[in-house]
Amino acid sequence: MHARGTPRLRGPLAVMAVVALLLTLSVALAPERAAAAPVLVSQGKPATASSAEGPFAAPNAVDGDPGTRWSSAFSDDQWIRIDLGASTSVGQVVLNWEAAYAKGYRIELSADGQRWTTLHSTATGTGGTETLTVSGTGRYIRLVGTERATPWGYSLYEFQVYSTTGGGPGGDVLLSYGRTGSASTSQHDSTCWQCTPDKAFDRDPASRWATSPEGGWTDPGWIAVDLGAPATINRVVLQWDPAYARAYRIEVSDNGTDWRTIHQTTTGTGFKETLNVSGTGRHVRLYATQRSGEYGYSLWEFQVWGSGGAPVPAPPLPPEPTYDRLVFSDEFNGPAGAAPDPAKWVPETGTGPNNELEYYTDNRNAAQDGNGNLVLEARREPTPGSSCPRDPLSGSTTCQYTSARLNTYGKFQFTYGRVEARIKVSGTQGLWPAFWMLGADYFDQGRPWPYTGEIDIMEHVGKEPNTTYSTLHAPAYHGAAGYGAPYSLPGGADFADAFHTFAVDWNSTGMTFRVDGQVTHRVDREELERTRGPWVFDHDFFLILNNAVGGDWPGPPDTTTRFPQKLSVDYIKVWQ
Repeated sequence: MHARGTPRLRGPLAVMAVVALLLTLSVALAPERAAAAPVLVSQGKPATASSAEGPFAAPNAVDGDPGTRWSSAFSDDQWIRIDLGASTSVGQVVLNWEAAYAKGYRIELSADGQRWTTLHSTATGTGGTETLTVSGTGRYIRLVGTERATPWGYSLYEFQVYSTTGGGPGGDVLLSYGRTGSASTSQHDSTCWQCTPDKAFDRDPASRWATSPEGGWTDPGWIAVDLGAPATINRVVLQWDPAYARAYRIEVSDNGTDWRTIHQTTTGTGFKETLNVSGTGRHVRLYATQRSGEYGYSLWEFQVWGSGGAPVPAPPLPPEPTYDRLVFSDEFNGPAGAAPDPAKWVPETGTGPNNELEYYTDNRNAAQDGNGNLVLEARREPTPGSSCPRDPLSGSTTCQYTSARLNTYGKFQFTYGRVEARIKVSGTQGLWPAFWMLGADYFDQGRPWPYTGEIDIMEHVGKEPNTTYSTLHAPAYHGAAGYGAPYSLPGGADFADAFHTFAVDWNSTGMTFRVDGQVTHRVDREELERTRGPWVFDHDFFLILNNAVGGDWPGPPDTTTRFPQKLSVDYIKVWQ
């Protein structure tokens, strides 16, 4: 998380979260195309836009119905984007305009929804039906309108995207998902539970394959996948655990016995390696000959991309957010003393993790104040019969403090969106207020932290009054090694003196954290995977509010600590 303290650990160790994959962009500006029949690949796919006029939403442009349409706001620039669901070779785009057409526009393609390559650009659009020949490969495609032809916005009856490779999606398909794997050895112990070969082919970057410490932490080591039928292999993606290979080969085979090398290196970098290769075969193997350290070999993901084989369709990825649909809101406008809305919030009771000193009560410490706020109050009061780490002020191991912790699990959980809350934190030494999210599979499937993933929108410790933190935790980066950043108020102001707005925008390509509208931390998924480890944030999460006392990071209260301490929340809202 940061170098100034030890952040919270939310739970014990091991298992996995549901996740998605990152696709890469390859634009080929070829003068001629193959003569294969075009295949419509955009119909029914998720579509989003910069704006929409009334009911004329982006999905209307990909529904195959020429009687429905997308219409934008009456301004420049505006865009509409389609998620093709996988890396796709695009050869043709057909725009069926309503009267409000674009005179100037671009057609752009992207692997990740952030970095775009222009396939077509014009300042002399004609409206009507425009059929454009283009060439490129990517998962996301968008039209960016830069000059309107009318005083109105931009309006499309249909935005059709075709692949001209004779199949979809685009001749570059994930061939390894769900296929049978084998390996030289596999680990299965308390450190790496069921780290079998299939875990590298499950498109779940919170699970992994590892070689066994009993005879497997030696050279060479290997893992292979049976694609089910002969295939043409274009690309291999390796997402390494820290136990990576410095020297290895990628090999293919027709029978699983006789192998041919299609890639080799002695300078493997670990983390995420995307290899453009060319070969044919039914079997693909990574054959590692030099370990990077004292341990064996371990992969979160081993993905094989290409055509042919016998691919198993992977579960669809969640739709991208447009951040314009309010899906959760609580403004805490109840009368003074009213409990949190039970339709939205569940109280967590008992002692906290992380060597915290509080006992969380059943809403006895959480109530609305009659002025539009929810208050989570930490008090110095013992809970008879409870057990906490030793309180240095009293010397007692009976919990000497009470507080509140609430979550939305079973009431509201979601994937992707904008989360925003206006909060006035508690202060003073030993207090640890937080607004955060945890993967729903923590409860759904009993998957322990950090394999569920954790998104800390705001954490504050009383010993650093002018600073808050936003952090991501996952199997490869958690605890003190979490991926995050601090933000300090100008002039050394204390966060506990006033309300501040904390927010995160979250989609499949990354996250942007803000305090009072100012960007404090950006997470680029591709960079994260290249430099820290897998992204595990493509599944449902739920919201959590708590006001902890003591713990590993803030330390315990001392003689300067003042009680009671209030965490006050004006509102919490989520848009998708």
